[in-house]
Amino acid sequence: MRFSKYQGTGNDFVMLPDLDDRVQLTPETVRALCDRRFGIGADGVIRVAPGDVDTDFFMDYVNSDGSIGEMCGNGIRCLAVFARDEGLTDGDDLRVGTRAGIKMVSFTDDGRVRVDMGPPIFIPDEVPVEWSGSDALHAKIELDDRVLEATCLSMGNPHAVIFTEETPGDPQPVGSVIEKHPMFPHGTNVEFARMDSPDRVQMRVWERGSGETLACGTGACAVAVAAKLVAGAGDKVTVALPGGELEVEWAGSLDDEAPVFLTGPAVRSFTGDVNVEELTGGTS
Repeated sequence: MRFSKYQGTGNDFVMLPDLDDRVQLTPETVRALCDRRFGIGADGVIRVAPGDVDTDFFMDYVNSDGSIGEMCGNGIRCLAVFARDEGLTDGDDLRVGTRAGIKMVSFTDDGRVRVDMGPPIFIPDEVPVEWSGSDALHAKIELDDRVLEATCLSMGNPHAVIFTEETPGDPQPVGSVIEKHPMFPHGTNVEFARMDSPDRVQMRVWERGSGETLACGTGACAVAVAAKLVAGAGDKVTVALPGGELEVEWAGSLDDEAPVFLTGPAVRSFTGDVNVEELTGGTS
């Protein structure tokens, strides 16, 4: 099987072209491909599938643990660059189908990729998060030893944003617990963020199904939206992650629905061929 490896601010993906719609991504196959010691190594796998009458492509995204992902902001930028590199498109604008709806993707003059991520979702049942009220901007998450306040919203997938006064540290101890907390029936991504200024925020993330990653595009969007609503940020925020910086723009509010725009790089790392049956021991 031919593959390419791409990364967006250090969030890396195995890209599989499948415009004939023949590749079956089993959880075992994805886990084997994403294994950083015995496989290729990645945060997830993206099968670039054929689009329909309304889209150019469909992004079939699967997390590194084999679980299905609804949306991936870094991944969809990688898909756009991959499609250009492979000669699958020569357009400057793409319509990409995802499990979170159709996303508009465009190439910027400076070589980055801009994505219309759609409007954030605040209704608790639609995030989903178990919380009473019209939104969960100040949800209380009860852990064994403490209670944490989180801003919970969806960017096509669920997020719990926790602001700290200190530089965000290792997200694993708390993030791994909140990811599977009973408040989140479908699990959640967990972001730890600190405001540096009204237009800049630091962030580390524990991704649902992947663990800590160097960046998370939907997470950066969730943090920027949360920062504007509860921490005094403006309409445009630079989100600094371990893997690099992303720009997020949102001119909306709780009462004024508006799309979130995510801009950042996407780069090919390498290409190659892999024998999936050998990699999985014939269990794929």
